Order: sequence, then C-alpha cells, then structure tokens
Amino acid sequence: MFTGIIEAVGRVAASQMRQGDLRLRIETCGLDLSDVAVGDSIAVNGVCLTAVELPGDGFWADVSAETLSRSLFGDYEPGTRVNLEKSLLPTTRLGGHMVSGHVDGVGEVLDRREEARSVRFHIRIPDALARFMAEKGSVSIDGTSLTINGVEGAVFDVNIVPHTLNHTVIGGYRPATRVHLEVDVIARYLERLLLGADAARTTAKLTLNDLRRAGFVR
Repeated sequence: MFTGIIEAVGRVAASQMRQGDLRLRIETCGLDLSDVAVGDSIAVNGVCLTAVELPGDGFWADVSAETLSRSLFGDYEPGTRVNLEKSLLPTTRLGGHMVSGHVDGVGEVLDRREEARSVRFHIRIPDALARFMAEKGSVSIDGTSLTINGVEGAVFDVNIVPHTLNHTVIGGYRPATRVHLEVDVIARYLERLLLGADAARTTAKLTLNDLRRAGFVR
C-alpha cells in the first residue's frame, strides 16, 4: 500500500521486452533505497512494482503482460520521468489516501489552466470509471493522491498547487498527456458490497435502484 505522496521523481533508464512482458530499470534520482530489499514494492507512476535487482542507483522490475495491458509502460522510453514512492510502513503518516498501486485505467489531460499560483487540469477518464469519481473525493493520478474538484460526465478536474507541480511529473502535463488512474479503493469495494449477490454476474454494475435498496437514495 501507498499514500500517494510522491517521494522523488526518477526516470526510466532501460526498457527490455522479454517473451511478451517487460523488464524496466528505474533510476531513482535521490530516492533513498537503503531500507529497500529485493522483493520490496515501489510505486512507479502509481503502479506497484517489485524490485528484483538493486544495482545501487535504482532498481530493476518486471512488468507483467496484465500490467502492460492496463498501463502506459509499453510506451515509456529511456528518459521518461516517473513519480516514485516506497511502500508505506505502519509508522508512515497517511498524508494522502490509501493507494494500492493497481491502476484501473488510463486518462487523458484535456487542458491546463493557470489559476493564480496553481494549475487546474481537466482529465477525461474511461466511461467505466466515471461512477467512482465524486466531488471532493480522492483519485490517484500517476501515483499522486489528489482531491477531485468537480465531475461532469467522464471528465473531472483537479487543482495542483506549486509544491506538487514542482515535485512530481504533473508539472510537465500538457493537453493530450496520458496518465495512470486509480480510483479510491473504498469506492471500488463499496460497489461490490452494494451489488450483493448480483456481484457474481460479470456485467454487474451499480445502479440507482441498487442505491435505493441500500438506503442511500430516497
């Protein structure tokens, strides 16, 4: 698990296809790895990866075919900047929200608007994820825990303060930038619980009638 508070910005140093999946070398660019061992988890742009080698200036990780199908790792080239966060400890301050490192989909930045010293981004999301977005709810974008300012259909917006712009890859976002998205894990499990027995159906989705039966809507 992670908090969504980015600890460093690293970069992709090497990308090697291996029999249908991928091995990545990440240079951590100042992230302290003294407490990281082979087998530990590190979030790379919000995706939980396992360190399989620790050469000193970073780590190697394997990316499965499943992760490749749900993420942008197949498009990353050497030099691509990435957000990094080590997995949380029991003593870690939970400054963001609970982030699992399991990406739900890919979104696209629609625009970038300066607002005083901050920047507002509007991001289009896959239709299937829209139901998990709520005003003032939480979302992870490339591993960064953010508050949703507003939602309209399959588009939500976030306001990014100068510190986050300067210490994450978000500062480099422009229209058409594609990003990893992870919805709030509580919302994901709440949907399954409210569906009850209907959750066994592969096409089951939470509806307004489901919410009425559960007492959330009158």
